[in-house]
Amino acid sequence: MEISINGEKGGITLEQEKTAGEVLSGLENWLRNSGHRLSGIKINEELVKAVSLGDVFDRDLGDIENMDILTSSWAELAADALAALIRDLCDFEESDFQDRSRFAAEWIESPSSRFLSEEIPEIHAWASFAFSGQGYSPPELKLIAEERLRELGDPRAELGKIGKLVEELEKRLEDLPLDFQTGKDRQATETIQIFSAAAEKIMRIYAILKVEGYDLISRRVEDKTLPEYVEEFNTALRELAAAYEAKDMVLAGDIAEYELAPRLTRLFAGIKGD
Repeated sequence: MEISINGEKGGITLEQEKTAGEVLSGLENWLRNSGHRLSGIKINEELVKAVSLGDVFDRDLGDIENMDILTSSWAELAADALAALIRDLCDFEESDFQDRSRFAAEWIESPSSRFLSEEIPEIHAWASFAFSGQGYSPPELKLIAEERLRELGDPRAELGKIGKLVEELEKRLEDLPLDFQTGKDRQATETIQIFSAAAEKIMRIYAILKVEGYDLISRRVEDKTLPEYVEEFNTALRELAAAYEAKDMVLAGDIAEYELAPRLTRLFAGIKGD
């Protein structure tokens, strides 16, 4: 049997695989590490879409002359899923009230829902709630999905949009201990919320650049590689979250001022490539 990937012979050698499913399972880790996902398969020149792959998993390799594995990049599939979600949100808003009751159940079975459930679970959860009349409203979730779509389309440009915010956040994080001490709880809470949103966006874009094959390993921040610096930043984030949840505002303020404030700007510049 001849195996190819996107029409190109992949040099894949079979070992003890007996079925099409065993071949596909063996390729799963390789695809994920290369930033790709399975999008379909051709068996004996007949296209089988990803949503129907379960029907061919048990197919005996002895019945197959050639198999072409079709893949797409993670970013392409994520963009397709988000675009489909945006269309579904628009359809939901335009639908009659009696139709909305079954919209959530039908959406759960859609290809975009299945992708989001596995790959972007927070968006999937928000969508499930929105279609059930809870959480974010459809217009609010549409704005979030559109932002994520922009991040996928041009991550560096989207990162550049928050440059001024990152500069302002460094000063706000440095002032956070004083806000706690002087009872400016509202301002302190706002700083934490804005910082959390900015940090999440930076890390999302870092992940997108990583799966898209950008050279991030050779970039250095201070005396560390960018991945090492990202891990240290994430550790400080977890420590801040733990201190905040424990209502240890002295520790939370110290982490914000001495750990996160200086690292945020450097991390932003490292990912942006400045």
